[in-house]
Amino acid sequence: MSPAKDASAWTEVGRDVYVLRYPVLDVSVTLVVGDGAALLVDTLSTDAQARELAEAARRVTPHPWTIVNTHHHFDHCFGNDVLGGGRPIWGHEEAAALLSERAPAMQRRWYEEWEPTHPQLAAGLARVRVRPPDHLVHLTETLQIGGRLVVLRHLGRGHTAGDLVVHVPDADVLVAGDLVEQSGPPDFTDGYPLEWPETLTALRHLAGPGTAVVPGHGAVVDRDFVAAQHDSLAALAWLIRDGHADGAEVDAVAARAPYELPVAHVAVRRGYAELSGVS
Repeated sequence: MSPAKDASAWTEVGRDVYVLRYPVLDVSVTLVVGDGAALLVDTLSTDAQARELAEAARRVTPHPWTIVNTHHHFDHCFGNDVLGGGRPIWGHEEAAALLSERAPAMQRRWYEEWEPTHPQLAAGLARVRVRPPDHLVHLTETLQIGGRLVVLRHLGRGHTAGDLVVHVPDADVLVAGDLVEQSGPPDFTDGYPLEWPETLTALRHLAGPGTAVVPGHGAVVDRDFVAAQHDSLAALAWLIRDGHADGAEVDAVAARAPYELPVAHVAVRRGYAELSGVS
C-alpha cells in the first residue's frame, strides 16, 4: 500500500529521516530520529489526526520528540496540543503571532471553507485547542536532536509571512513546507507572490544534486523541481508587476498567468496588494 493511502506508512528519504504522506489533503510529515531524541516536523489538522500520527511515529521510534511547525496553516500545526506534551514546539515568530492573536477567526474561516466538502475535517478544526509554537525563530536556529544537527531557517516570505525550512545536513534532506508543492499548485491565499521566487532561490542554493526536498503536500522532489517551480513563480511575478504598472484588471492578468483559475486570480490579487503596500 502506498504512503498516500496508508496513514501509518513512512518512507525513509535520508538516514533515519522518514516522511509520511497523510491521506487527508496529502500533507507531508517528517520524522528525524537521533540518539535518544527525535524531531517531528508538522502535526496535521485535528486531534484525531494527531493521535493517529503519534501512533504511527511510535512505530518508528520510542524517543521523545521536539516539534517544528513549517507555518501557521491548520494542516501543519493544529495537532500541536495533542503531540506537544511538555516538549518544545518551534516555529517562526510570525506564525506564532498569528496563531496567538487570530486563532478563533482563522478556525471560523477554515471551518466555513471546509464544511461543505469535508464536514468531518471541519468539525475537527472547530474543536481544536490551538497551541502556538513556544520556541521562536527569527532567521536561523540550530537544534541538536540526539547528536544530529538540524537547522531551522526563515529564507523569506513566500507561502506565508512565517515559512520555515528544516535542514538535516547529515541526511541531505530539506523540509520545505508549502514553499514547495508537488501534488497541486502553490497556494497564494496568505502568500507573497512577488517575494516567493527569491525565497525559492535561497532554498535552491541549500540543495545539492542529490538533496531530498520534502514538499508540504505530495511526493518528495529534488533541486530541479524547486528550480522549475521558481521559474513559474518568477514568470508570475513579472506578469503581476507589468499588469500593475499598466493598470490592468486582475482578471486580465490572471488569464495570462502560469496557473489556472482560481489560483491565478488569488495570486494576482495578492501581488497587487503587495505593490500597493497593503499586504
